[in-house]
Amino acid sequence: MTNFVIFPLLIPLLTAITLLILKNKIGVQKVISVLSFIVNIGLSAYLVQLVFDNGIQTHEVGSWVPPFGIVLVADMLSALLVLATNIISLCCVLYAFRSIGEEREKFYFYAAVQFLITGVIGAFLTGDIFNLFVFFEVFLMASYVLIVLGGTKIQLRESLKYILVNIISSALFVIAVGYLYAVTGTLNMADLSVRVSEAGQPGILTGIGMMFFVVFGLKAALFPMFFWLPGSYSAPPTAVLALFGALLTKVGVYSIFRVFTLIFYHEPQFTHEIIGWVALLTIVIGSIGAIAYWDVNKIIIYNIIIAVGVIVYGVTLSTPEGLAGSIYYLIHDMVIKGALFLLAGAIIVITGTSKIKDMGGLIKNHPQLGWMFFIATVSLAGIPPLSGFIGKFLLVQSGLESESYTFVAVLLVSSLLVLYSAMKIFMNCFWRAPKLTAREEKGSTKGLLYPSAILLAISIFLGVGAEFVYPYISMAAETLMDPSVYIQSVLKE
Repeated sequence: MTNFVIFPLLIPLLTAITLLILKNKIGVQKVISVLSFIVNIGLSAYLVQLVFDNGIQTHEVGSWVPPFGIVLVADMLSALLVLATNIISLCCVLYAFRSIGEEREKFYFYAAVQFLITGVIGAFLTGDIFNLFVFFEVFLMASYVLIVLGGTKIQLRESLKYILVNIISSALFVIAVGYLYAVTGTLNMADLSVRVSEAGQPGILTGIGMMFFVVFGLKAALFPMFFWLPGSYSAPPTAVLALFGALLTKVGVYSIFRVFTLIFYHEPQFTHEIIGWVALLTIVIGSIGAIAYWDVNKIIIYNIIIAVGVIVYGVTLSTPEGLAGSIYYLIHDMVIKGALFLLAGAIIVITGTSKIKDMGGLIKNHPQLGWMFFIATVSLAGIPPLSGFIGKFLLVQSGLESESYTFVAVLLVSSLLVLYSAMKIFMNCFWRAPKLTAREEKGSTKGLLYPSAILLAISIFLGVGAEFVYPYISMAAETLMDPSVYIQSVLKE
């Protein structure tokens, strides 16, 4: 069944091409988009179970044997992320049906979403570091279309910053890949791991590794490279913002995991020390931003930055529990950020603004929205028994065992600030005296809540059903801890 790995990548690619042909048939595009994601969710779930039962799955493109040919690799981490990506994408597209507007739909919106997902899934599945760059470019080009589609003033302004930052990071990415190939003579990740290990990771390779960290840090919005994210992510409409917030920074996080557990893991006292301090500063800066703003989207966007710092620090813990905690928190954060952005979008539809001080009393006319937002808030903050608690508990446990007391303290304090920032939205938007009567509301939430309900149900399952989920997460962490498993699966040694 090794050829099965390519199917979750082919489905969105072929769908995107089909949707380009059906430009003027919006209704048909919607049906095909939903069916595509439903099929891919099924395929991705089967791939997760296949990896769990039979170990890492590979697909040699064109039957060229690694390290000479291109190889797709599905270990448990990448399989889980592919599944999460498809579920979140389906919910965002369902939300877009009621919110994106016909003008955007006419200009290849659904095709651009499918190309974006092709790039994201490709980045998770590729076993070749140059093709990681290629898939980065695929989803970035699609994101350029999505961030500017609609042509509003704020979109045009912020898209310039977004494109400039990504062009610079892509140039750095190519330079780092070039240097790595010049030193090692290979681009296959498994073969790179062998070559770097044989060489003992001399200073030049450690320097190249840190170049990759800068590139992925820019993509993931780590401190001090997060400056582009709050403005750029607040520009596009809610369905696009939810896609970006849930998925795009996580590709950068995944790349840090892959590169610094498989290739550049021989000098942790230098590389992982820097990664750890950058992650801690990211959590601090994100927390300051989250409590400082009185804008719904900006608060949730700064919570993305906090989560990225928390997840990336797990790489430095270098214990199975620490990595398991990071992976659990990564999947939780993808799901809950998608839900929060979609719920925030529904609030903005009702009130016509994202400014908290102009809202109030929504619980009276929209109790379902209010309590859904409350559940998302406590899950985000890591309150048991919801999904955020499991990942944070594992990270705290591993941090104490590793004597990373600074991280544990920062994580616990940031959890309180996350709770405060999200409850600030809930209390002010839903519990204060109403600012609008039912007649004065700017729009209807009809059809906007059920995509969020799907994601909230998954978040609850990840928490309550942790006993079922944890063996999969644990397997992903154990594979990251032991690079030889990945190497043997790819190189068949």
